[in-house]
Amino acid sequence: MYTLDVSFDLNASLVKGVARIPAAKDRELRLQKGGLTLTRVSLDTGEVAVSTEGEWVRLRPSRDGTIEIRYEGRFKGSGGGDQPGAVIGAGGIFLDGTWYPKPDHLCEYRLSARLPAGYEAVSEGETVEKAAVEGGTRFTFIFPHPREGVTLIATDRYRVTRERFAGVEVYVYFFPEDGDLVRTYLDRTKAYIALYGSLIGPFPYKRFSIVENFLPTGYSMPTYTLLGQQVVRLPFIPETSLGHEILHQWLGNLVFIDYEKGNWAEGLTSFLADHLYEEEKGRGWEYRKDALAAYMSYVNGKNEFPLKAFVERTDRASEAIGYGKAVMVFQMLRDLVGKEHFNESVRSFCREMAFKEASWADIERIFQAHYQGDLGWFFRQWIDRTGLAELSLEEADAEPSGSRFKVTFEVLQGKEPFVLDIPVAVSTRSGVTRKTFRLSGERGQFEMMVDGLPRRIVLDENYDLARRLSPDEFPPSIARLLGEEKRVVVLPSASAAIYEEVARAFTGRGDEALAPDRVTFDVLKGHALVILGAKNPVVGRLFGNVAAAGGFSVLVKNNPWNPGKVVAIVDASSADEVKEAFPKVSHYGKYSFLSFDHGVNTVKKIDESARGMGASLSEEVEALDVSALKNLPYVVDRVAGKRIIYVGETHDQFSHHAVELEIIRELHRKGRKIIIGMEMFERQFQKVLDDYIGGRIDEGAMLRGTEYFKRWAFDYNLYRPILLFARSEKIPVIALNQKREIVDKVFHRGLDALTEEEKKALPSMDFSDDAYRERLEQVFQEHGAPKGDGFAFFYQAQILWDETMAESVALALKSRPEVQAVILAGRGHIEYGSGIPKRTARRNGSDYAIILNDVEPEPHIADFVLYPGVVPEKSAPKLMVALKEEGGRVEVTGFPPGSVSEKAGVKKGDIFLLIGKTPIRTIDDLKIDLLSRHRGDKVMVRVSRKGFFGGSTEKEFEIALQ
Repeated sequence: MYTLDVSFDLNASLVKGVARIPAAKDRELRLQKGGLTLTRVSLDTGEVAVSTEGEWVRLRPSRDGTIEIRYEGRFKGSGGGDQPGAVIGAGGIFLDGTWYPKPDHLCEYRLSARLPAGYEAVSEGETVEKAAVEGGTRFTFIFPHPREGVTLIATDRYRVTRERFAGVEVYVYFFPEDGDLVRTYLDRTKAYIALYGSLIGPFPYKRFSIVENFLPTGYSMPTYTLLGQQVVRLPFIPETSLGHEILHQWLGNLVFIDYEKGNWAEGLTSFLADHLYEEEKGRGWEYRKDALAAYMSYVNGKNEFPLKAFVERTDRASEAIGYGKAVMVFQMLRDLVGKEHFNESVRSFCREMAFKEASWADIERIFQAHYQGDLGWFFRQWIDRTGLAELSLEEADAEPSGSRFKVTFEVLQGKEPFVLDIPVAVSTRSGVTRKTFRLSGERGQFEMMVDGLPRRIVLDENYDLARRLSPDEFPPSIARLLGEEKRVVVLPSASAAIYEEVARAFTGRGDEALAPDRVTFDVLKGHALVILGAKNPVVGRLFGNVAAAGGFSVLVKNNPWNPGKVVAIVDASSADEVKEAFPKVSHYGKYSFLSFDHGVNTVKKIDESARGMGASLSEEVEALDVSALKNLPYVVDRVAGKRIIYVGETHDQFSHHAVELEIIRELHRKGRKIIIGMEMFERQFQKVLDDYIGGRIDEGAMLRGTEYFKRWAFDYNLYRPILLFARSEKIPVIALNQKREIVDKVFHRGLDALTEEEKKALPSMDFSDDAYRERLEQVFQEHGAPKGDGFAFFYQAQILWDETMAESVALALKSRPEVQAVILAGRGHIEYGSGIPKRTARRNGSDYAIILNDVEPEPHIADFVLYPGVVPEKSAPKLMVALKEEGGRVEVTGFPPGSVSEKAGVKKGDIFLLIGKTPIRTIDDLKIDLLSRHRGDKVMVRVSRKGFFGGSTEKEFEIALQ
C-alpha cells in the first residue's frame, strides 16, 4: 500500500509530504513528480539513486524494502503554482493531479493529512479516521483497492450531515449558506443509490460523500463527488448531473477505463443516467435527437474520429462523439440484444472488471456471452468506424391487397453502408402498425401489411439509430452556427460599438466580416451568416423585418438560399447587454432563439421540426357540407370587420372581377370606409390614379399616364367597372406593383444586378417560407426550368413582387388609419397567405381575410372560396390586327385568321391615321377609342399605304368591329 503523510502551510500555499512506496529489488519504479521538489529519496535508511527525465523520475532499488520520498510543492492555483489545477490557500485546499510523487501504475492508498483546527477533509476512503493533534486535526483515509491516484479537498467552511442508507454512510459537505440544499441532495443521492443498486448491483463502497467545492468543478472520485458551489445551486443538478456522477462510482471508479483503447465510460454513464432520466419522462427520443443534432452540428470531416479513439471531452466535437454517439450505440445495442440481456451484461461487466482497466473489447466480450450471438460486426461498425448512417426514404407507396393494404418502400444509404435495424411506423385512421427491417446494403426494398388506409410512413421516429437527420428533422440552432468551419459576419449599419465583442469573437476564429453593402447573393447562398443588429439591411433582404427582443437576443434561422447553412441574427440594446450575455450563448447550443436581460436568460426556444423520416401515403379524405353553403352577402358580413380583405382572381376571368366589384359595392353600402389596392398598376403611377379618382383627368389620360396597355397584359374592360365605381364614389385606388423593369431585371439576373440606387428603394424581403418556395418551384419546373440560377432569380423576382405589394398595402393603411382595404391580385399572390397577406401582417400586424374564386377547397388556402359561375363578359371590341408602335406611328404587322380588318381591305404595312375622328399616334390611342364602342359597330378607319413606285396614299375602310 502507498502511504502518504502530508501537512500544509496555508499562507505559503505549501504542501510537505512523506511518501512511502513498497519496492522490489531491481524492479524499476517510475514516478511523475511534475513541479514537486524531492528533498530526499531513501530505501529504508539508505540513499537511492534517482534518474530524472522531465516530469518523471526513475528508481531501481538494490533490495526489497520501502522507498521513502520527502517532498514539497507550492500550489497557488490559477497557474500561479506548480500545479495549475490545484490550490492551497486560506480559502481551502484542493489537490488533484501531481501533488505527490505519482506512480505510473495502480496502487492502494493510505492518505494521512494534518490540517488546522476546524477543517474538514474528504478524500477517497472507505475507512476514514479523524484524530486531534497539536494545532489541528489528522485525517486518515484508507482505500483498500487499486486506483490511479488520490485527491484531497479540505476547508474550514464545511458543515457535515450524515445519514445511513442501504448499508452506505451518506455524507453531505456543504457550505453554511447552502444548508437549505442538503435535504434535497441527501434524498436524491439515496434515490440514485437505490436505482443503480437494482440496475447494476450494490453500491461499491461503504461510504459516499457529496462535497461542495470552492472551485468550479464537477468530478467523481471513488467514494465522493466534488461539485462547484455555482453548480450545486443550479436547480436541475440534483435531478441530472448528481445521478451522472454517482453512476461513475461504478463506471469509471469501480471499473477503470483503458484509455489507450478508448473511453467507454462517459457514453455508458450518459446512457444510464442523463438519457435514462429523460427516457423515464417519455422524452428519451428527444434526448437522442438532440445528440444526433449536436453530432451533425459540431463534427465534420476534419475533426471526426471513431469511438475507440475517444479519451476525454476537449471540445464540442469530441463531446458529440464520446458522449452523444456513444449513447446512440448503447441504445442500438440494447435494442439488438434486448433490455434484459443488456442489464444483465452491465451487471456482469461491473462484477468481472471491478478494479481493473476495461476496454470496448471487454464490453463486447461480456455482452456477447449473455446474448449468445455474434456482436463483432456491431462493434466493428460503430466503435472502429467513423460517422453516422445516412438514410433516405424513397418510393413509398400503398395499394389495396384483399381486405388490407400493402405498403412498399425503399431505403437508401451511402456507399459504405451500415447494418441497421430500421424501425418503421405506418399510421392509419385506426392506429399505428410498427415493424423493424434490417438494411445491410446500399439499398433495400421492403413491404408491410396494414389494416385500414395508410396515411403516413415514418422511419426511426424515436431516434433509435445513429443516423444523420434529414433536413426536415434538423432545426436551426446555435450549435449549427458554432459548428460551421467558417462564417461570414455582417457588420451593423449603425451602433457598431455595441457589437464589437461579438464581431471580435468570430473574426478571431478566422471568420470574414463584411459591411452590408458588400454582401452579394453569392455570399448569402454560400455561407452561414452572423448578422449584427435586427435592423441590419441584410436581415431585410432575407427575412423581412425581425422585431428586436430588447436586452440581448440571438435568433437562428435556416438560410433561405442554402438550407444546409444557418443565419444568426444577434441583437442588443447596449454593449453591457452583450458583455453579460454573449459569453453564455455557447451553452445553449440546441436552441433556435435566446433572449437575455442583463445576462439572465428569459426565453429559450427550439424551432419545430419533423419527428422521424417520413412520407405521406395518402391524403386525408375531405368532405364539404353542402347544406352549409352560403351566398356572397353572408361572406361579406363575415369579413366586414377585417382590416384587410384579399380577393384572389384569375386575371382573364370576368366573373372573378364581377365578384370583386360586388364585394366592394357591398362594403360601401354598409358604410365602410374603404380603399382598393390593385396589382394591375405600378407604384410610380400613383399620382395618375389619384388624379383620375379625383376627377382631374379623364379615363384616357389615366390609361396613358399609367401605361396600362404596355404594362398589364389583360383587357382593361375586365377592371373598368371597378375603376368607374371607385371614381364615382371617390374610393381611393392604390397602385401596388413594383416597376416592371426592376422585376424583369431581377428575374433574368438576380437582385445583385440592380444598381445601388435601385437597391435602396427595395422593400424588406422574407425568403424563409419554405412551403411557398416549394409551390413556386413546382410551377417553375412545370414551365421548363432554365439551368443555373434560373429558379433562384425567379424566386427573388416573385418575392420582390410580393413584398412590394405588401409594403404598398401597409403604407397605404398607415397613412389612413381609419380605412379598410380591399386588395385585388392574382390568386398566386394570396393563396395560403404566403404572397401578400402574411408579408403585410409582418409589417403592420393587421388582421385579414382571404377570399378566392374557383379553387379546390384545401386546408388553409383561404377563409372563403367563391364559385361565381358564368357572368356575361363585356370586353372591348377588336379590329383583329397585330400592331407595332414606332416613332409616333402605329403599323399593321399582321392579322389573325378571319380578321374583319383584313376582309375590309386593310393590309400589312398600313399605318393607322384615324379611327372615327380620333387621331392615332400610339396603340393606346386606338385601344382607348375602342373602349367607347361595341361589338358589331361599324367604324371608319383611315390608313396610309406605301405606293408601288414609292410615296404613299391614304385610304379609308369601314370595319364592323368584332
